[in-house]
Amino acid sequence: MKSIVGLSPLLDRNSEVPVYKQLYQYIRRQIESGRLKENDRLPPIRQLSAHLLIGKNTVETAYQQLLAEGYVQSKPRSGLLVLPVPVQPMAGREEAAGIPLRSGEIAEGGAEASSTAIVDFQYGDIALERFPLAAWKRCLTEALTGDRRQTLGYGELQGNGELRREIARYLYGARGIVCSSEQIFLAGGTQHAISLLCQLLLSAEEPFGMEDPGYDGVRTVLSNHRIPLVPIPYDGEGLDLAALKRSGAKAVYVTPAHQFPLGSVMPVGQRSRLLKWADETDGIILEDDYNSEFRYQGQPIPPLKAMDAEDRVVYLGTFSKSFMPALRLSYMVLPLRLVDNFRDRLEAYSQAVSPLLQQAMLLFMKEGHYARHVRKTRKLYQARSRTLLQTVQREMGERAEIIGQKAGLHVLLDVKGREFKELTELAAGCGIRIYSPSRHWMNRESCPRSYVMLGFGGIEEDRIHEAVRRLKRIWFEDGASKPKEEE
Repeated sequence: MKSIVGLSPLLDRNSEVPVYKQLYQYIRRQIESGRLKENDRLPPIRQLSAHLLIGKNTVETAYQQLLAEGYVQSKPRSGLLVLPVPVQPMAGREEAAGIPLRSGEIAEGGAEASSTAIVDFQYGDIALERFPLAAWKRCLTEALTGDRRQTLGYGELQGNGELRREIARYLYGARGIVCSSEQIFLAGGTQHAISLLCQLLLSAEEPFGMEDPGYDGVRTVLSNHRIPLVPIPYDGEGLDLAALKRSGAKAVYVTPAHQFPLGSVMPVGQRSRLLKWADETDGIILEDDYNSEFRYQGQPIPPLKAMDAEDRVVYLGTFSKSFMPALRLSYMVLPLRLVDNFRDRLEAYSQAVSPLLQQAMLLFMKEGHYARHVRKTRKLYQARSRTLLQTVQREMGERAEIIGQKAGLHVLLDVKGREFKELTELAAGCGIRIYSPSRHWMNRESCPRSYVMLGFGGIEEDRIHEAVRRLKRIWFEDGASKPKEEE
């Protein structure tokens, strides 16, 4: 093993880029350029923190990102060692030196050069800098030192029984859902849960209603399992029940708490009518409650599962947005009448979620860390949502309509009379990445071309403010195209 390497990046504490990210990018570039070689040892956290005069948490967050992306590995009594990666050519002298791009500086490549974006409105990003790393590490360590048969084997078929009981308690307190741990099945993400349902519950012979627009990640899984999908239009009042009835479907997928991607909330009356449809047709509803923790306006509306007197709803929940995507932990709450058959047909399957991570999550929840983390991040995301909405309204006024602002970690903008292609090219020119929501429409051409999707969960408030101001300038002031005339 080689000796500890020295690291002396030039960190800009006044930059819009967080210090931990500057450090991570610097080390990553040193590895990719070949300056740091295989088995080079990174400095211990305490040592590098003292050397650079930055917090230990900052260094640790940068190191964790390098670990997650496979640039380094952790070895007992050896620390963090560099892994072999293909050497990449350096973009230029400043990039080679590890100096982060400043405001207004953009490398060539436009929208494709994601690593050069000053602000990236990618949906799904969360506030990694607020992750409770110390508490999570303690829970992981405790899980490792516990019963090895519980944590190092294949695990229980449905998932850790204690964790399922803890999830049941959480659902009752947070969402008003009454269920037993026997109804809960753990899965490695919502798409994995949908895949299991396709294999063990849904029929490839019967039409399946899919809200349109709707989450393309779920739609892709259903399509890959040859489930015959029928698009069901979604408007401001929720799913078009008349269209659902005409489709002949006996099952439907919905996101009533925060319709994806339009962001609307299905009214309680429409929820009651949807449940009535399921009862009358002997149908089943897949309710994806993917980020119900983050609601910012109005009174909470109970999920379909909490209103489900006839036991017609399969409830899908996840820890990806409320905790971290890397955990790969989601869950299903099945109707009681389906549990035995589902369990029997799963008998030959292995549990997909790591038993070690399940035990750590159990400890994390039992000790109250999860509830505290949700409370803190709800306030954080509400502040980021408010900053985004207020800045868009102030800077763009009637030129951009905000869609779906009551909950969740993204909004849509309808930039009146403009085309997404032009908007994204202009945005990339000032270092900002934006996204089209069109892939969530079964027919992409049905998505209004003026729609822009902005995820804000992973962006700090001051950077949101600055990004919107730049978008206003580049879209509406600096020689940008004028809106098209209304025909």
